Amino acid sequence: MQENYLAKWLNNELTEEELAKFKESKEYASYLKLREATNNLAAPDFDMAKAWEDLKKNKDNSKGKVIKLHAYKKYMGIAAAMALIFVASFLYYGNLDEKISTQYAERTQIVLPDASEVQLNADSQISYSEKKWSQKRDIALQGEAFFKVAKGKRFTVTTESGTVAVLGTQFNVENREGYFEVACYEGLVSVTYNKEEIKLPAGNSLVVINGELQTMAIPNTKEPSWIRNESNFKSIPLKFVLDEFERQFNIEVATENIDTDQLFTGSFSNTDKELALQSISTPSQVKFKLEGNKVLFYAETP
Repeated sequence: MQENYLAKWLNNELTEEELAKFKESKEYASYLKLREATNNLAAPDFDMAKAWEDLKKNKDNSKGKVIKLHAYKKYMGIAAAMALIFVASFLYYGNLDEKISTQYAERTQIVLPDASEVQLNADSQISYSEKKWSQKRDIALQGEAFFKVAKGKRFTVTTESGTVAVLGTQFNVENREGYFEVACYEGLVSVTYNKEEIKLPAGNSLVVINGELQTMAIPNTKEPSWIRNESNFKSIPLKFVLDEFERQFNIEVATENIDTDQLFTGSFSNTDKELALQSISTPSQVKFKLEGNKVLFYAETP
């Protein structure tokens, strides 16, 4: 392809013969797609009257200087070509990562390129590079997910609170505001929190609540309770229990005269709303009032 075909094409200056040759080139289809992607780019406001006045002033001040308009067109073509390259780069790099997310009262299951499995809880998101997966098995997580990792290279789950690394095992990670938990159900996981590495064998979990870290044993099961449609808690502040209820049922939660820092031990159903409300309110010794898509948990004043 002639080197100046692109600029001439952008300026609609190709002859019929040149245009026919250009369309036969292997680059034409890519350039056409990129030009379509830039059609919505808006040009800045242009004041024609001011530009005309500036031109007359420059003409008066110049001593017979000639402005070659074809050179202006040439540079406009180059600028347009650079814009196309920029858009191409943006579209390419913007599509590197795969992103899967869930809304309130929604879950999903993902099979990764190496056949590893991820079950994503409500109000959660994972992202990863599918193209680079064979070189780097790395997932960014917001929210909660249960992983069944196929054996192979190092598998890493990165969150804002900490990083979990394994070779092949089953584990659960939850990362919410003020709450970070990693539970190992099979094998061994390595958790890095505040630059400290902690090894978690199967049957153990690490919990960080508002910056305070503790490790504890978990039930002898192969998966977390939410996979079986039940949210389970052990000595967890009531605030996080109510947050989870809100996520599972997509119901707005409000409180009145309640200490949401009080510790809660128990569970609630993720499929039966009325039963879940009773399971939270009874052990907490509070009442609730459900109206439409809103629920108020409250304590009666003496």
